[in-house]
Amino acid sequence: MQPSDHEHCGDQGLVLALDIGTSSARAAIFDSRGTLLPGTLARAACRLRTSEDGGAELDPEELAEAVEGLIDQVISVAGTRPILAVGMATFWHSLLGLDASGRPTTAVLTWADTRAARVVPMLRERLDPEAHHRRTGAYLHPSYPVARLAWLRAEYRSIWERTTRWVSFAEYLFLRWFGQATCSISMASGTGLFHHETLGWDLPTLEAVGLQPSQLSAIGDEPASGLRATYARRWPALTRAAWLPAWGDGACSNVGSGAVGTDRLALMVGTSGAMRLLWEGMPPEPPQGLWLYRLDRRRPVLGGALSEGGNFIDWVCREFRLPSLDELQEALAACQPGAHGLVWLPFLAGERSPGWAGHARATLSGLHLDTTALEVLRAALEAVACRFVLVYRLILAAVPGERLIVGSGNGLVNNPVWAQIMADALGQPLALSPEPEASLRGAALVTLERLGLGSLEALARPSLEGAHQITPDPDHAPAYEAMLARQQALYRLVISAGL
Repeated sequence: MQPSDHEHCGDQGLVLALDIGTSSARAAIFDSRGTLLPGTLARAACRLRTSEDGGAELDPEELAEAVEGLIDQVISVAGTRPILAVGMATFWHSLLGLDASGRPTTAVLTWADTRAARVVPMLRERLDPEAHHRRTGAYLHPSYPVARLAWLRAEYRSIWERTTRWVSFAEYLFLRWFGQATCSISMASGTGLFHHETLGWDLPTLEAVGLQPSQLSAIGDEPASGLRATYARRWPALTRAAWLPAWGDGACSNVGSGAVGTDRLALMVGTSGAMRLLWEGMPPEPPQGLWLYRLDRRRPVLGGALSEGGNFIDWVCREFRLPSLDELQEALAACQPGAHGLVWLPFLAGERSPGWAGHARATLSGLHLDTTALEVLRAALEAVACRFVLVYRLILAAVPGERLIVGSGNGLVNNPVWAQIMADALGQPLALSPEPEASLRGAALVTLERLGLGSLEALARPSLEGAHQITPDPDHAPAYEAMLARQQALYRLVISAGL
């Protein structure tokens, strides 16, 4: 898309950005320099339904109505300046079934849903896991739609037979709004059904789960237009806007925090955690332990994801009856690294990177009569940091070079002790992004590039000006190496025992 496609591509033009996560959704208006317009940011909570058997779902109607309500709010305060485009970041790995009339046959199944773990061994018999990983950049793991499709087909035949189309939540929104939808390259790349060389659906994988390409949306990054009459009346300010297919929220988080290019590595800790490298160029063959997704056809995203982040720390605080993290900062900082002697495997929702043992569960070792709840919490913070060290070393081996580590996400930026623990464990300086809504702003910046209003690098990289930098304490390095060694020893025992 070039600037000539629109008559208002100067400073007077605006873009509407959406960021839809599993715990909340946000919307705001940005100007052509990527600056958020004051008073336009709106938020809505999302209600993730969990169950004892590992379910983690969202209600598609409820979530769609919440997103549409956010759009109502932000355009009501945008004024008369034209909104040129709508860009959207949404959570990767979602899956939703639709019947022939477009009605949902399932809830929105999220990455945190682990119920598909029981069909992964069967799926591994049908597909060579290593060859599948090389082609798709993903894993035969319950966090991916590929496993959830196999699970639904095996255990819910009535749903499977009623479902004529499988989509991500972002595609469902476009079907509501326009009556048609494509699956962006970015969203397709996180399904485990996408072939990185052809940029199309991976036929061997589709065959293994019993799908035809016609049951999935076409893959493409072209904007949509022509709002349905109901929505055109509701959003007259958006009838001429270009609506761009959604990008993965992780990729947008890199962009919004300024982590664009091979010399900048994003470390994000929100509800969950991730470490990602995003750049323009040819992707490498994904090494074991890491995944490979895309922002678009030109930009790969290499990294690893943890199911643990703020959710794990919140669980520890709640179950061990601890005060808020804000109240505990001074006491946590006074603890010496590893002095508690505890070892956590923090897999409350199974392991993702780097071992991808979906069946693994959290384990705490080393408890004694003098162990305190504060020590359990400090050990939990250190345990997640050690998992990130493993991911960091794999990324460094795959794409060598010096780089700045950019920290983002409320779980990290709002927890100074954890940020210091991360820097100490990694042995690298950590620049904390000053951008509180990285994925949201990232969606706006990618939209601006698509409009021809600047290169992504020029728009994104200045985001780190004035970032607070945390320096690692070299005296703590031996303690973290010892903690990592103990954690890996416990990991091998637990995995070999099938626990």
